[in-house]
Amino acid sequence: MNSHFQRLLGPNNFSIGLELPLDNDWSTAGQRLSMAEKRPFGAPDLKQHAQLARLADNSGFRALWVRDVPVYDPSFGDAAQVFEIFSYLGYLAGITQNIMLGTAAVVLPLRQPWLTLKAANSIDELSEGRLLLGVASGDRPMEYPLFGVDYDQRGALFRNTVELLKSQGIGRLPEGAQLLPQREDPFPLLVAGLGQQSPTWIGEHMDGWLAYPGTPQEHRRRVGLWREVGADKPYISFLHLDLEANPHSPMKPLRFGGRGGRMALIEELEALRESGVQHVGLHLRHSERPVAEVVEEIAECILPRFHNVV
Repeated sequence: MNSHFQRLLGPNNFSIGLELPLDNDWSTAGQRLSMAEKRPFGAPDLKQHAQLARLADNSGFRALWVRDVPVYDPSFGDAAQVFEIFSYLGYLAGITQNIMLGTAAVVLPLRQPWLTLKAANSIDELSEGRLLLGVASGDRPMEYPLFGVDYDQRGALFRNTVELLKSQGIGRLPEGAQLLPQREDPFPLLVAGLGQQSPTWIGEHMDGWLAYPGTPQEHRRRVGLWREVGADKPYISFLHLDLEANPHSPMKPLRFGGRGGRMALIEELEALRESGVQHVGLHLRHSERPVAEVVEEIAECILPRFHNVV
């Protein structure tokens, strides 16, 4: 297994991370604050983003996941973590030490392929091998004409960039030319969705799959399909969570996840692990409690159960 994945999954082949932004702007209080500050819906409060990223790193979470949203589109209503993705990864690499840095996912057709490769290699070098490069073909049609890209060609553009990233540009440069920095142990490539490709192509060319959130039953079916084309390559997903203060509160459905206490969360994580999910990124924007408080509770009461060697 790729060394990056070994650091992510650990000896138990299962781990827990966090999806940025670490803000609860989708909660009742968060929406009130957003309106008071005249932020559009889906644009988080980032005043504590560095402090919370360090807290996640120091608390033993295995990954911070960053989304790529080049242009805020009110019809989608989500600005993600606001910052340009590679710029932000460089910043995060500088303020953290151990936590993996994942993208979920870079929209390849909107980016110049060689600069994407250089940016990814730079982040992986600066972070000492902590980059997990999730990629996608994109799903926001408004962005493509702004970037001068044909929306209908996004599948071909995606495929071309993946092939460049996998080859590290070897054989494509003029004689004597190099793209620096070079990586002897390159970052892995994970795909969100299918990138406008066939499942067979995805299974052959990608190192892992970033699956959309779902129930354990849904993941069991998807894992089965992934194993048919991707063999034993990692399967990663996400869970939207509102962790209630009462540890015994039962889990209640929430879009893309659930609302409940930590005992119910443990049961949900165990069910996800049993279904074949190998890493879960927790999304806390619905949290009615302060994000730092939730992060600390999960670190103290849940991470040891799943991360410690058993």
